[in-house]
Amino acid sequence: MSPSLQLALRYVFSRKRTMMMSLLGIVFGIAFFIVSQAQTSGFQKVFIDTILGTSGAIRISDRFQDNETTINKVSTDGKTHFIFKNRENSRFIDGIDHPAEIIESLSNFPSVIGISEILETIGRLNSHSRGQSVQVHGLRIQDHIKVSNIENQLIQGSIENFEKDRMGILIGYRIAQRLNIKLGERVNLVGTKKNFQLRVSGIFETGASEIDKKRIYIDLSTARSLIGKRFGGSILQLALSNVNNAPDVAKQIQESIGHRTVSWQEREKVWLDVFKALRISSAITVSCILLLSGLGMFNVFAIMVIEKTRDIAILRSIGFSPRDVSSVFLWQGTIVLIAGIILGVIAGAIATYIISQIPLSVRGIFSTDKFAVNWDISHYLTAVFIAALCVSVASWIPARRASRIEPAKIIRESI
Repeated sequence: MSPSLQLALRYVFSRKRTMMMSLLGIVFGIAFFIVSQAQTSGFQKVFIDTILGTSGAIRISDRFQDNETTINKVSTDGKTHFIFKNRENSRFIDGIDHPAEIIESLSNFPSVIGISEILETIGRLNSHSRGQSVQVHGLRIQDHIKVSNIENQLIQGSIENFEKDRMGILIGYRIAQRLNIKLGERVNLVGTKKNFQLRVSGIFETGASEIDKKRIYIDLSTARSLIGKRFGGSILQLALSNVNNAPDVAKQIQESIGHRTVSWQEREKVWLDVFKALRISSAITVSCILLLSGLGMFNVFAIMVIEKTRDIAILRSIGFSPRDVSSVFLWQGTIVLIAGIILGVIAGAIATYIISQIPLSVRGIFSTDKFAVNWDISHYLTAVFIAALCVSVASWIPARRASRIEPAKIIRESI
């Protein structure tokens, strides 16, 4: 063990109370930072899982009505070689007219792992007691399972019953509560052209209240009969192997097929910005604890330099270099920092686990029955980095001042 480290340990243990206060500040700062980031990112993750499980990573809808007269190139024989399609201020044509062709084109994108054709319309669902307007989604259930989390969202009934019964229906649990509908009951669905008696094959809960109180699922062919439209008007919902690449994939698809293609990041930009603001705000607030701990440590070391001026002069006179003197104070900061990091990380992990077990029923934009936390190593690394930065600055300034003390001057003044 080097003499500088020995002196640093001696100084640390000689000021147990002040060093303990600085240590506790680092421990609590790291732990609070980890817990706050785990909570905010945890709720964000639940929200993202909810929207991916209901609306997919990418949705393809209306076709662009391109303006094809802006730029063109004509050869000497008068034939047009290419046309530039300008989509600025272009109009949309509702729905996808030829979904089979689009689906075949999308098979060329390796990142696309699931495609579901959906026909969206409005209807009225009537039970034996009352009725309400609903959002009708006609689909092929096996295709939709690949792009959603509908299997896990069912709280009553089964996918098998819905798949076997062409006149089956899946309804949101809030619709079931409001209309007093039970599993297996018959309900009347009124569309623009026809109305059908359907049997409730399942009741689902996504956690998104706007979906649970308005959306129903029926077979795609039944939905087309409901509106009297055999072809066209549908949309496509896609699942990707890497949902984080959705914006880039959406741009490529939109340019390739000429239909409006929206990624989940664009679709949910407002809520994602809210979660981002919460994470940044909590990080700044909790970082102030580490900053205050660093200021406290700076004061302790600055006072120590003043009190130990004669000791420093003696060390310099017996052969300690300015670098050796500064390393004494840097070692003190390092010792406190290492202890704070170890205890802070352990405390943060324990606190995160305890919080994750606290009951909390949330229904609105997502569904959870306890505090949602996200176990991410980046939270721990960021907390350690901020703590190290604050302590390093707090230790370096007094250490630099100590290394500049001239032994001869101090000895003369003390004689």
